Formats: sequence, structure tokens, C-alpha cells
Amino acid sequence: MKEIIGAEDLDKARVAIAAFERDYGAKYPKAVAKIVDDADVLLEYFRYPAEHWVHLRTTNPIESTFATVRLRTRVTKGPGSRAAGMAMAYKLIEAAQSRWRAVNAPQLVALVRAGALFHKGKLLERPVEITPEPSPDTPVSEVA
Repeated sequence: MKEIIGAEDLDKARVAIAAFERDYGAKYPKAVAKIVDDADVLLEYFRYPAEHWVHLRTTNPIESTFATVRLRTRVTKGPGSRAAGMAMAYKLIEAAQSRWRAVNAPQLVALVRAGALFHKGKLLERPVEITPEPSPDTPVSEVA
């Protein structure tokens, strides 16, 4: 599993999935089927800038965010009321966000939001549609 998630690029991740299927397919068929069937979703982060992969590969961003809140609510034996709990959580998260890790390559976030295409973690400046080459005996009028 670590080889799949930690692969250098999409091609190597697909090779790692094939190896995982070969090694564990007989013993854990349901788990292997889930990974093989959902490989496109599992490897979606390869369609983003390579600088962002470290952020996208993380498995627990929500738990990290609320760790501060969880620690404080245990110490105070609960917030008392729902409104007090929401206010306390908001203020704790607001204070904690100054210590959060910044996004790598923040200048690329605007490109991602605009729908720019990335291949193997690099920006495709001019994505070219792949079309078949015309055969030598095809008239020019049919190609256009």
C-alpha cells in the first residue's frame, strides 16, 4: 500500500497496484478488488501539481485540525452547552490556524482552480488533443 501511495508518478503507482493485486489477490480478494476498481479515485492526486501531492496524500487532515479542540474539551470536562462548545471550538481553531503548515507552491492553487491540466505533476502549457495521423492516401479535404 505504501508503494502505491508513495509512488513517484501515475505509471509507477499503477505498476504497484498490479503488484499488490498479484501478491494479495488470492488471500484478500475483496480488499484487492476495492483498490483495483477505485484506482482512478485513489490516484486522483497525480492530476495536481507535484508540489501539492504531500498535502493531498495526507490521511488525516480533519483529525489534525480538531486535535486542539479535543484536548481542551477533555481538560475542561466538556463545554457545558452546545453554543458554548461551538464558540470554544471556533476560538481554538482560529488560534491554532496560525501554526498550520502552509500549502506548498500557493501560486499554483489559482491554476488548479482555473482548471489547468497537470501531467505527472507538471503543468501542461499547451494541452494537445491526441488525434490519429492521417493516412497518406486520405485526401486533405477529409482531414479538415
